[in-house]
Amino acid sequence: MAAFEYTALTESGRKNRGTLEADSARAARQQLRAKGLVPLEVGPATDSGGEAGARMFSGSPGLGVKQLALLTRQIATLLRAGIPLEEALGAIANQSRNQKIRRIVLAVRGKVLEGHSFAQALSSFPRAFPKLYRATVEAGEHSGHLDAVLDRLGDYTENQQQFRQKVQLALIYPMVLVVVCIMVVTGLMVYVVPDVIDVFTGTGQELPLATRMLVALSDFISAWGWLVPPALIAAAVVVVVLLRRPAIRFRFHHRLLEMPVIGWLVRGAQSSRYVGTLAILTGSSVPLVQAMGIAGGVMNNEFLKERLQRAQKSVREGGSLRKALEDVEYFPPMMIYMIASGESSGTLDEMLHRAAESQERDLQGAVTAFVSLFEPVMLLLMAAIVLFIVVAIMMPIMSMNQLVT
Repeated sequence: MAAFEYTALTESGRKNRGTLEADSARAARQQLRAKGLVPLEVGPATDSGGEAGARMFSGSPGLGVKQLALLTRQIATLLRAGIPLEEALGAIANQSRNQKIRRIVLAVRGKVLEGHSFAQALSSFPRAFPKLYRATVEAGEHSGHLDAVLDRLGDYTENQQQFRQKVQLALIYPMVLVVVCIMVVTGLMVYVVPDVIDVFTGTGQELPLATRMLVALSDFISAWGWLVPPALIAAAVVVVVLLRRPAIRFRFHHRLLEMPVIGWLVRGAQSSRYVGTLAILTGSSVPLVQAMGIAGGVMNNEFLKERLQRAQKSVREGGSLRKALEDVEYFPPMMIYMIASGESSGTLDEMLHRAAESQERDLQGAVTAFVSLFEPVMLLLMAAIVLFIVVAIMMPIMSMNQLVT
């Protein structure tokens, strides 16, 4: 049986869309008519996208991180309970209230019933199940430990989702603070400062430098402030368009790695993702050279991806993983040391996993500290701006008092 998407009319004339299983499109139409529906469109449930745009455990148009993690965990749990794969997929589809997940799971189940492997069935939905996911599932099928492999994938996706949610929640208050700061300062500069400054300009006295700067800034915001948001949007669009060019994106990613603070964060995130991917793949019996190719393909930094292709070539020619990653020059020394220890002791899978966990903890600690510092920095910046406005207004008043005395 295969999965079919349909669009049908109810007795009241409303359109109804969904997914059902049938041996053919004709059988699917007969099922719809038996339910009192008038079929308008019936077709195979397939993914409309291609491999382009698929990213490892990202919010892709197919499935989000949370949805993918939950689906993976459900399949692993049912397989561990001894339920056959096709029955597990059917149970998940029947209890799912999300039509998108139901459509995808039923389509995958249909492929499995047709005789395809689970990994081949997942390849029909490359946006929902990225390359790493499919390669790991394929390795799990070959090794006969699909449930354990899916459990590991579920752990990884859940950890990534939890960390992302933690950062997003921590950024809510600082972002609100930034918006309030901008609104307060803009209101002061547009509605309060001009009226106050008019009092001093009418006296004919020379205004202090700080006050003149405040007046110029207030005039600019009043006259041209409405152009700032469109200009920022236009600048962002230009940057996005330029970064679509491979040569410019390659140079930008290289510069990004060399920046003082941001570069360290990018290097940590990329190295953690790469080594974590290697740990999952090699632990699922994927050959090291093939695992390096898959792990390099899920990297976001083009410059680092090119360096890792050289590392893969070095390992393919008989070099060690430690030496190959050391030549990349952007992996933390501790991570390189742990990988070397794993190679020499024959426990590379375990040491890759530990190295990824260690780097992930360091990165999460750094990001958490950075987000924690962002709030007081914004408070200090807002206080400094308000202080400058107050001083710029008070200086002419003090000058007038001195003239009177």
